[in-house]
Amino acid sequence: MAAPLKIGVLLSGSGTNLQAIIDAIAAGQVNAEIVSVVSSRPDAYGIKRAEAAGIPVLVLNRAVYEVPEAADALIVDNMRAAEADYIVMAGYMRKLTPVVLNAFPDRVLNLHPALLPSFKGAHAIQDAWDAGVKVTGVTVHLANEDYDKGPIVAQRAVEVREDDTIETLEARIHEVEHVLYPEVIAAIAEGRLSMDADRKIHIR
Repeated sequence: MAAPLKIGVLLSGSGTNLQAIIDAIAAGQVNAEIVSVVSSRPDAYGIKRAEAAGIPVLVLNRAVYEVPEAADALIVDNMRAAEADYIVMAGYMRKLTPVVLNAFPDRVLNLHPALLPSFKGAHAIQDAWDAGVKVTGVTVHLANEDYDKGPIVAQRAVEVREDDTIETLEARIHEVEHVLYPEVIAAIAEGRLSMDADRKIHIR
């Protein structure tokens, strides 16, 4: 078996997607190792999840982000020291600057709770709900300088049911995230992801 893909995870909140990746690795479904977790907030519950799994954590705070490039330089130094191959954004509520994106070109994944290019931004589930769409979903894409515009890696649809509330819809979207994100990381670890000349992503 090939050496595990070394990934660093960025988060800002509860860390449910971090936990999904931890669990998938433990179950042998993903040949990866989480070498570092960075939290943008000292009170994020995801920190506890990382510590429980024995993963080193770097905790940042609002003051650090007063100069976003300086904060991102700390992240780059941390991830390079941990020898991360990829950076995985898992509920990370800060926009990355070129400091990180240039250090890990086409190796920063983001997860978005809608079918991009529809419903970009931080309120995607609410926006889709307000628009009355019958289908929304989840997108995994490569992060770039344009918010929610990087090359799409994978998408999965989620039906909006007649008896849904926004809470039940959000719960099902998160369930799909917890499956799709580990699947994408597994594909990268197994060398099944490629990018063509038009920067379109293909998974074998």
